[in-house]
Amino acid sequence: MSNAKLVHDLYAAFGAGDIPAVLALFDAQIAWREAEGNPYMPTGEAWVGPEAVLENLFMKLGGEWEAFTVHAARFHDAGDSVVVEGRYTGKCIATGSDLDAQFCHVWSFGGGKVTSFQQYVDTARLQRAMNA
Repeated sequence: MSNAKLVHDLYAAFGAGDIPAVLALFDAQIAWREAEGNPYMPTGEAWVGPEAVLENLFMKLGGEWEAFTVHAARFHDAGDSVVVEGRYTGKCIATGSDLDAQFCHVWSFGGGKVTSFQQYVDTARLQRAMNA
């Protein structure tokens, strides 16, 4: 299976709420980086390991957003890397503000697992929606 297909399936699993299936595709030492200025990790430093991503991001998204959705639109297969363009939408529960922000994700693979993730997003829109 191509890495692009794996990433496509990963987004489908995330959209269906199947977080265990998402985490199963992560290498034990995955380096997950949010965009600099993202309220969840403003410094852009990496979370290392699936549990760190689960605790610091996925669990927070589930509790802080209503109808948070990742709309992956275009997949660019570059072999060991896959670049995805899309949009985030949802409503911040704390502020009631809607989010509609463009993103770009870069997924890197090794040994059939995701070894790193880099997010690029309009962090000003995230900060406004969350009042960060």
